[in-house]
Amino acid sequence: MSKEKSKGQALKEKLFYDPKHAAEMISDAEIKKADKFCEEYKKFLDCSKTEREAVKYVEAKAIKNGFKVFDREKKYKAGDKVYVNNRGKSIILAVIGKKSLKEGTRLSAAHIDSPRLDLKPNPLYEDSDLALFKTHYYGGIKKYQWTAIPLSLHGVIVKKDGTSVEINIGEDENDPQFVVTDLLPHLGYEQAKRTLGDGIKGEELNILIGSRPFKDDEASEKVKLNVLNILNQKYGVTEADFLSAELEAVPAFKATDIGFDRSMIGAYGHDDRVCAYPAAEAIFDIKNPEYTAITILTDKEEIGSDGNTGLNSSYFKYFVADLAWTQGINYHTVLSNTQCLSADVNAAFDPTFPDVSERRNASFANKGVVITKYTGARGKSGTSDASAEYMGKIRKMLDDNKIVWQTGELGKVDAGGGGTVAMYLAALDIDVVDLGVPVLSMHAPFEVISKLDLYMAYRAFKTFFEDK
Repeated sequence: MSKEKSKGQALKEKLFYDPKHAAEMISDAEIKKADKFCEEYKKFLDCSKTEREAVKYVEAKAIKNGFKVFDREKKYKAGDKVYVNNRGKSIILAVIGKKSLKEGTRLSAAHIDSPRLDLKPNPLYEDSDLALFKTHYYGGIKKYQWTAIPLSLHGVIVKKDGTSVEINIGEDENDPQFVVTDLLPHLGYEQAKRTLGDGIKGEELNILIGSRPFKDDEASEKVKLNVLNILNQKYGVTEADFLSAELEAVPAFKATDIGFDRSMIGAYGHDDRVCAYPAAEAIFDIKNPEYTAITILTDKEEIGSDGNTGLNSSYFKYFVADLAWTQGINYHTVLSNTQCLSADVNAAFDPTFPDVSERRNASFANKGVVITKYTGARGKSGTSDASAEYMGKIRKMLDDNKIVWQTGELGKVDAGGGGTVAMYLAALDIDVVDLGVPVLSMHAPFEVISKLDLYMAYRAFKTFFEDK
């Protein structure tokens, strides 16, 4: 016979806020569903290491799921599926709802760019019989983490004649890989005197790409010449073509299970593809929503969301205006009545480094999807700060549908902070709050997330789109 709960214990369970481990809140059958969902996510990560590759993957899957290129001259009916590919680096997916756009849309917005090493416009040089690439790091990184790890090279080179060449070197097992070298400890005494942040300087993030010379007694810079000759023979490019290229060096690691229990996934680029993937999958899986459902997968978040593929530009607003025009509605009305989940990650509490977090208001791996009411730095600068009313609505939605969730802040008040795209959507008069997955080792070349948290994010976005 089970022991009956004491009055105090029963009251505590009723009144206290105490998030539980997701595995204790869901059935074994649902855990198996989560694990299966994550297998496809790992495949997505391995073939979507840049924003261009993520858009290419999502567009192909959208077409397979019946999405058509959006035509502003066409009238759409409930259930129609459309998409807009913005310059190959961001994408909008939409399923037309039964209700008029006057009543707004249900919107999720995630970013698909991640911290990395970009090649400089004139990157290739030779020194001491070694050929190297100069880089300019992109986004917030700890520079020392990017040395002595295998790197792959991704991107596009646009040649003088206007043709483009896609580059993906280092992912296939037969490909060469690349590396940023570092000092051995025996000779690193002076380097060790630097602060951790300056242990490796930006101009020291040089990628080793070759060491054999071109066989010609008269030519100079023979190693550089040999590398360029290889590139010219394979891709038809010259050194000047680097001036019109976007090439990104990223970790060559494959996504893999972490832990004896395989409960977590380690990979490059969880921030923020761990939210982009479930947001896209959710919109692929809905059929006839009441409200028009929209997923945006956007670029440039890691550097402020500026540029014409970042969410601080007008491409999303223009899409809504064109969509509203098909129903004869002012787009301001659509935006003002739209509700949004800004799909972005939070920093999971790390027991090895507890001092940067305020435990009562931190998010934890395996306690479900995390709602982040505000981000920002210190005095809440650079955030939208969701309203109590909207927090209440989302909270009710999650509870009513038995989705495991928690809340979290991005570290202690004075410890730093961060930002998301939420504030740019709030600036359009949209109700918005951040909802995403807690991440360990965020912005490192190899990040870690919980499989159950990812699955809860998918369930949250799908439920949100199906809201009546």
